[in-house]
Amino acid sequence: MTSNEVRIRGKHRYQATGWKYSAGVRAALLLSFALLFYFSLSGDVIKPTFDVEVDSSSPETIYAPERLEDKIATEEAKETASKRVPPVSTFVPMKNTELVERLFDEIEKINADESLTSDEKASIYRNKLPDLYHETYDSFIRRLQSAGTYNESLLEQMTAKLREQQYRFPEEDFYKLPKLKPSQLKEMEPVVIDLVNRLMSDPVSDADTVRQKVPELVNASSINTSFARGLAQELVRFTLTPNRFYDAKATEDARETAQRETQTIYIEKGEPIVEKGQLITSEIYSKLENAGLIQNRDNNLLPRVGLAILVLLFTGALYMFVRNSRLTIRSDNRPLLMLLLIFIINVIAMETVAIGQGIDPSIAYLAPIAMGTMLIAVLLDDQLALISSSIFGVLASITFNMNSDLIFDYNYGIVFTVICFVSIFAIRKASQRASILRAGLSVSVFSALTVSAIAFISEPGGSDYQDVLLSVAYAFTGGLLTAVFVIGLMPFFEVTFGILSQLKLVELSNPNHPLLRKLLTEAPGTYHHSVMVGNLSEAAAEAVGANGLLCRVGSFYHDIGKTRRPGYFIENQMNRENPHDSLQPSVSKAIIIAHAKDGVDMLSDAKIPKPIRDIAEQHHGTTLLKYFYYKALKQQEELAGRAEPDGTGAEESAAAAEAVSEAEYRYPGPKAQTKEAAIVGIADCVEAAVRSLRNPTVEQIDGMVRKIIKDRLDDQQFHECDMTLKELDTIAKSMKETLLGIFHSRIEYPEAAQAAKDKEEPKSS
Repeated sequence: MTSNEVRIRGKHRYQATGWKYSAGVRAALLLSFALLFYFSLSGDVIKPTFDVEVDSSSPETIYAPERLEDKIATEEAKETASKRVPPVSTFVPMKNTELVERLFDEIEKINADESLTSDEKASIYRNKLPDLYHETYDSFIRRLQSAGTYNESLLEQMTAKLREQQYRFPEEDFYKLPKLKPSQLKEMEPVVIDLVNRLMSDPVSDADTVRQKVPELVNASSINTSFARGLAQELVRFTLTPNRFYDAKATEDARETAQRETQTIYIEKGEPIVEKGQLITSEIYSKLENAGLIQNRDNNLLPRVGLAILVLLFTGALYMFVRNSRLTIRSDNRPLLMLLLIFIINVIAMETVAIGQGIDPSIAYLAPIAMGTMLIAVLLDDQLALISSSIFGVLASITFNMNSDLIFDYNYGIVFTVICFVSIFAIRKASQRASILRAGLSVSVFSALTVSAIAFISEPGGSDYQDVLLSVAYAFTGGLLTAVFVIGLMPFFEVTFGILSQLKLVELSNPNHPLLRKLLTEAPGTYHHSVMVGNLSEAAAEAVGANGLLCRVGSFYHDIGKTRRPGYFIENQMNRENPHDSLQPSVSKAIIIAHAKDGVDMLSDAKIPKPIRDIAEQHHGTTLLKYFYYKALKQQEELAGRAEPDGTGAEESAAAAEAVSEAEYRYPGPKAQTKEAAIVGIADCVEAAVRSLRNPTVEQIDGMVRKIIKDRLDDQQFHECDMTLKELDTIAKSMKETLLGIFHSRIEYPEAAQAAKDKEEPKSS
């Protein structure tokens, strides 16, 4: 912390100040969240409105706020499609041969009646032939009507057409019919029937057109005499009728079908409805009115109120989590600012992909929304990522909604909520960059599965498999994009906010790091000590829920300052003479104490993240260098004893005595501010103390660990970190178990020692 970020309270108590811990800045950040939610959703929830009138110029280009149905254009397209449908005609198999048979029966009967003159017979034919025509076809239509085979409008059309196209038998032929002999009638009848069947086998709308073919066909028939052929022609013409009739109902049904099958015309999101300066016609005004873009009093107020409530719910959820969290985000504004940036990036990604929905709505599945969740899980906290995932899911369901009748599209909401949750568990405790790629693949697989499930459920048996495959492809690609963006953005957040992620910690733990190689080559004893401290602190931290990996890596670097003067620290002396034996305690004290500050300076120069620098600075707290302090006291006593009886040298001895004070032989601190720093400090002291024991026993290790923790507790070294007595007891047990594993071959257990002693006693006796 810089001098303007902290204020001293007491001797070593730090109180955070400055923008990073300002309540006003925190309120501004929460307000920024609310504004982000409001303005990102306002375009989807609140339609812009315009004060325009018919026959006026548009003050600006008005774009469709969402995908809108162009009702006017759709109706015009339907009307055009309806007009393109030709009139539907129905083919009805007529009973023309029935009329032929009745005609020949009547002619044979009338001609056989010798009581009638030729003129009387001609008069009978003049009335009888039309009557037979109407009776035959009227009876036929009644039968069709009773059967219900055809609709009434078609039967009415048949009746009208049959009357309209009835053949007018020539007047002179009425006088020829009585002259037909029975033999001629027998010759004519099969020919007439055959010709009628042949001519009526095809659809006939106009009987006159078919009647023109009759002479040629009759002349080519087997009828011998021209007299009989002439009458046969007229009888065929008289029998022929139309058999294809206009079906008004079928035509109407076909036109309705054409209208139903006409695709709805949409104005895609972002397309102009009217250009700036363009005259607003009644048609354009209707489009704007149908889209809800005409300004009125009530069409914006309630949606704004509803959106404000929704935004308050989102912001309130984040605020309640932050307020009740035990993370640094509770008081530190930097993580909150980072969370805001992640939300902004995610919202930008959603809005960018949403633009492409005008081309293909399913392109929304390409959005890398899980990117935000993964960044939050890796850089901040899993639980915060879960809350954020729920918010991202709702945002996606609104942003990607293409249905103007709905606010939320739950298909998108479900898919993106699922993949956000999956990404949290997939990226959890990631220790390598490759873990992000694996998490991205998991997101791809679950996204594709969820999209497929929704498609098959919503359209069972009727899914367009090509569309489903395209949606699945977008979803799978979106997961891969998520991994790419997370890998690209991670270094930015780590450097900008000094975030120490699990991935960064693993990288820093690499023995090939320049500082660790320097420690290994220049101070191998300290390097071994640091590794042992890392083992102790990691196990203890995980036992109390602290960050074990941070403790391990912090332990690797906590004594890096000793590389400035490695020979002045006992673990590096390797049976060499201890230089402190020839130095004054005050000089030795200065050298020993300096290693903490030197370490912080070296770590700062190497751009090592602040949490590790804090461990290096705080792992000794303000503890007392007892050895050199007591050595100084001993020298003080010796100087005081050198004073001559006559008082000579008394002043020098008194001055020396006054120069030795406990405060001067304490580390400058600060005391441990975090659990991790406190645990590394305990492990550092415990490892050094236990290493000094030649053949440690279980009781010695347990007693040593608990004594060190008690001394630090009595010395108030844990007063500035969130450490409880129960956690200290857990730490003591964990370190004891770890040490028992490390020194297993050297530890003499009480039971084993007693058993060995019992076996030796008989021999000695």
